[in-house]
Amino acid sequence: MPEEKENIPFYDSINSFLESTGVEHRTSNPLFYCMRLAEHKGDIYRSPFRRGFYFVALLISNGNTQVGYNNIEENIKESFLVFQSPRQVYSFFRDKNTEGYLIYFKEDSFHFFKPDFVQEFPFFDTLNTNLFQLTQSHYADIAPRFEEVFLAYEASQSIYNIAVHKFFALLYQLKEFEIIEQQKVVKLPNAQQVLTKKFIQLINLHYLTKRTVEEYADLLTVSVSHLSKSVKTVTGLTVLTLINDRITKEAKLMIKHTDLNIAEIAFQLNFSDTSNFGKFFRKQTGMSPLSFRSNEKEQV
Repeated sequence: MPEEKENIPFYDSINSFLESTGVEHRTSNPLFYCMRLAEHKGDIYRSPFRRGFYFVALLISNGNTQVGYNNIEENIKESFLVFQSPRQVYSFFRDKNTEGYLIYFKEDSFHFFKPDFVQEFPFFDTLNTNLFQLTQSHYADIAPRFEEVFLAYEASQSIYNIAVHKFFALLYQLKEFEIIEQQKVVKLPNAQQVLTKKFIQLINLHYLTKRTVEEYADLLTVSVSHLSKSVKTVTGLTVLTLINDRITKEAKLMIKHTDLNIAEIAFQLNFSDTSNFGKFFRKQTGMSPLSFRSNEKEQV
């Protein structure tokens, strides 16, 4: 079932999304999942939806497969490479003659990676799905690299780090891949997308000191209602949710990767005291900062 109430269903977890498609498989790792389309023989259809995680696909079709993204309806012919960031509207119809590799993952899979993920891999556009059509030779070049990730995933599903690291290396290979460089297209975003992108950039700069809708509306010289409506239309989320998500992301990184105590982290994140930070973190994650740190240590 969808995990948020909105006109377009939103699936925050990988398994809730898989359930909505009617496929039988589920993942025991909430952060990373690899699925071969060849294992699912029937047609699969999903009307427009949003996902709370990233999506990469290498598809080859001899049938009637369609995807909807960026207000575009596309028929898959021959082979395609698809990159999608969370929260984007997407739809698809896959017939039984379409095969390929699907990888679903959350950014927390790469807990070892410190730089900004989207900046490092720009084909994961925060506002648009990127789809690259491939020739047969391009597909033949890329497919073995996906196969290597899937073999690692299937051989050691209890040790996901092997497949995750291979997938991470694959992203760097794809970043340099000729077809992606050649097919870079300058997209012309609409006004709401432009405003939302500027807003997200400002969050990354000011999340430690500015935490209200009004402050960001002032920085962007727009009304609170216009900013709120634009962000909601583009992302499906409220302005405040995105601000809190950025603070939570930084809090998780500090709890995971530093030896600072919780009071020190609260101070660095500009909370008035440890208690307020603890209440905020529990509301965002469902657990206390200490419990989160303990869980992370157990998974290492």
